Amino acid sequence: MEYVRLGETGLEVSTIALGTWRFGMEHEATGVVETGKEEAHKMLDAYANRGGNFIDTANGYGDGDSERWIGDWLADREREDYVIATKCYWSNESRFQENLSRKNVRAEVEGSLERLDIDYLDILYLHRFDDNTPIERTLRTLDDLISEGKIQHIGLSTADAWKLMKGVLTADLNNYERFTVTQPLFHAAYYEDVAEYLAVCGDQNLAVCPYSPLAGGFLTGKYERVGDGSYDLNAPEDTRAQLDDRFLDFYVSERGWHVLDEIREIATDLDATPAQVALRWLMDQPDFTCVPIIGARTVNQLEDNLGAIDIKLTDEQFEAIFQARYDEDGTLYETNA
Repeated sequence: MEYVRLGETGLEVSTIALGTWRFGMEHEATGVVETGKEEAHKMLDAYANRGGNFIDTANGYGDGDSERWIGDWLADREREDYVIATKCYWSNESRFQENLSRKNVRAEVEGSLERLDIDYLDILYLHRFDDNTPIERTLRTLDDLISEGKIQHIGLSTADAWKLMKGVLTADLNNYERFTVTQPLFHAAYYEDVAEYLAVCGDQNLAVCPYSPLAGGFLTGKYERVGDGSYDLNAPEDTRAQLDDRFLDFYVSERGWHVLDEIREIATDLDATPAQVALRWLMDQPDFTCVPIIGARTVNQLEDNLGAIDIKLTDEQFEAIFQARYDEDGTLYETNA
């Protein structure tokens, strides 16, 4: 396992984080549970045995089961060996509160601590930016929770770049704890769309922990294009393309196919898998610390993803993946997300 300092937090984390959003998640249309408790614990074991120490969850994953199952797993282990990140915004405590009010943030933190059965959170992300609650109020609440020892660091997930910068500046002006970690949607086929957000991260030395680093599995190479249509593909049984109605619109695009073609070619040259190449590309970002969050469904997928640690990209290969977004005239291929 490789380890890296997570931005300005001082935390030493494995270069790939384990995402647990699949733990307990049930698809409404099919009733299929992506990852049950037994399989979840097997994946946590496999990740820890490989040396992984950075576990990402959220209060709403699996209606709270993700946090509960991690808590059960942690009970037999040394808490200080792991960096635990969770999120708040969508209330798991009250059917009325979905916001970043002082009331909701405090209730969500207490609920997460109870479900995880730990005394403090290493990282608390704001899952979204709350436009109806002054960010000063939210940051003051978070600052108080840090003073109380209930959280150590704060981060922000999905938001516009200017809102991220507004949060940073507001914290600095009021001497509150500032964001030190971010969690945007970011993968090899989705860069320009979040370029301003990433520029803020680079400028402010904020660590980036991308979710969906493999474009929902699209960049694993398990899908094959059918004809010339961007949305036409062959999807293996029980893959996300079959389980998630949003998959085609969110991840499949002309840009994605071209990037995947380049990733496949490089994977062949390196005797690696496309997933490993796509993850390594993120890990090698030059302007900020980048720790992708993988969301494997099985131990085998997890082991394959962790293989990204063992490969290296040349500068030419890194740039080739970046340039695959553009056609011969330098025009950016279309994306759908």
